[in-house]
Amino acid sequence: MKAIEITHNGGPDVLIYTDVPTPELKPGTVRVKLESIGVNYMDVYTRIGLYGDNVPIIPGGEGAGIVTEFASDVNDFNIGDSVAYTGVSSSYAEEVVAPADQLVKLPSGISTNIGAATMLQGTTAHYLLYSTFPVKDDDTILVHAGAGGVGLLMIQIARMIGCKIITTVSNKEKAQLAKNAGADHIILYTETDFLTEVQSITNGQGVQVAYDSVGLTTYEKSLASLAPRGYLVLFGQSSGVVPPISPLILNKGSNFLTRPALGHYLKNREELNWRTGDLFEWIKKDRLSIRIHEKIPLKDARKAHEDLESRKTSGKLLLIP
Repeated sequence: MKAIEITHNGGPDVLIYTDVPTPELKPGTVRVKLESIGVNYMDVYTRIGLYGDNVPIIPGGEGAGIVTEFASDVNDFNIGDSVAYTGVSSSYAEEVVAPADQLVKLPSGISTNIGAATMLQGTTAHYLLYSTFPVKDDDTILVHAGAGGVGLLMIQIARMIGCKIITTVSNKEKAQLAKNAGADHIILYTETDFLTEVQSITNGQGVQVAYDSVGLTTYEKSLASLAPRGYLVLFGQSSGVVPPISPLILNKGSNFLTRPALGHYLKNREELNWRTGDLFEWIKKDRLSIRIHEKIPLKDARKAHEDLESRKTSGKLLLIP
């Protein structure tokens, strides 16, 4: 089958479209012919070797497609089922063999493109707002990268909950996207200091939680934006890895710092069904809009990475086999 393979870590040019062995079916697994593959920042981290020396490797961990085969001990799926997943490795490919317990059936009316665009970023937005720091309708929250895939979903879900939403974006086009999603206050961080703006918006009180996927260039001011006993939720590092932090830095406001990971919030089938069930129900009822920025042929995966890293995207990038 065709796939993207990395034989050494580096820039987008190390993403090579090539022939690789078709994966073997194992007990408890399902073969999925992929129709749509999600592109995420964790794929960049894999490519550059942030997770260690892991080459050769097929990157990717999110996708959707059609069931073509399943192991004899799998009872929950049929040939032809439309399914989606997150957390299954080697997804930049024409096929993937996925553990059955990590697959969800896509409801009628949900396409494989929407499925692939929803799984990782949607479940991330869900766990951040409902589990890492369960927001309430009287909370004021700060969401960085409000026009990104996770950011747009977080704004929409937070709007359903009823809290006040402050977000940061890089330009006016992205500001309009964040506004359309439901943000109350939009800060162009390229023109204005976001900490000064947050303090002004909150009358110096700060926010109950700052959701920071940017990392190195924002974490200090995100922490300074917090109200007493507020939470800094670092769930990404698109600008670079945050250095070690002394616990004393949290003492100013008796604040909390957490670095969550999706796998710890999809620990079992119940959590997976809860989060994806909510997401797909909101999508079907037009309460949640999934923005697909672009669909790019799998063979052009390097373009997808270049666009993602240059912050040209707003919403979800998909690879199409």
